[in-house]
Amino acid sequence: MDRETVNIARDETERLISSKKVEGTTVYDGQGEKLGTIDSFMVEKRTGQVEYAVLASGGLFGASSRYYPLPWNELTYDTERGGYVVSRGVEQFEGAPSYGDGEEPRYDSDYDERVRGHYRR
Repeated sequence: MDRETVNIARDETERLISSKKVEGTTVYDGQGEKLGTIDSFMVEKRTGQVEYAVLASGGLFGASSRYYPLPWNELTYDTERGGYVVSRGVEQFEGAPSYGDGEEPRYDSDYDERVRGHYRR
């Protein structure tokens, strides 16, 4: 088995994917428009479950990026696009909990309720 095959098997299987491959993956809306990329994801320490994917949007031509925590269950992987799809359009992100470069929210129960409440609409 060559080195590339070994790395693919370690980074991605039929059922699992390495965090290295998730970060930077494109996120699309239901119409195929690019919303941004996965900057990181937040894992619950005790259960090991991914709670949020943090969507990075913007950052072109010197503009600051905005980061939108999305509940992980909002994302579906599309093998044809090679990226994640959210059923919501860009308008759903207006007023969504987000933060800019150099900021980071406190991921506590109040923030969790704000994020989840926004996407329950």
